[in-house]
Amino acid sequence: MLKKRFLKSRPVCKVTFSLPAALKAETVHLVGDFNQWDEQATPMKQLKDGRFSVELELETGNEYQFRYLVDGSEWHNDWEADKYVPNPFSGDNSVVVT
Repeated sequence: MLKKRFLKSRPVCKVTFSLPAALKAETVHLVGDFNQWDEQATPMKQLKDGRFSVELELETGNEYQFRYLVDGSEWHNDWEADKYVPNPFSGDNSVVVT
């Protein structure tokens, strides 16, 4: 799930990425254009209710492809993403538009 908050003071959008508790994961990392697809760069924090969440500040006027890496081996999309684009690994990447 994506939640966006555009800042008036600078050209930045605070985007909260989250996954539901029903996922039953041990670890989740957010991987995408914004961190050069580094599988360890952006760990998501597990909240008390079991959801995983992380907030990033992304420059406005751009599109960022991303996916969630669950337990180091399963790739998941965000089904509430702004759109999807094919990736070279016979699947789709989620896209957030700022």
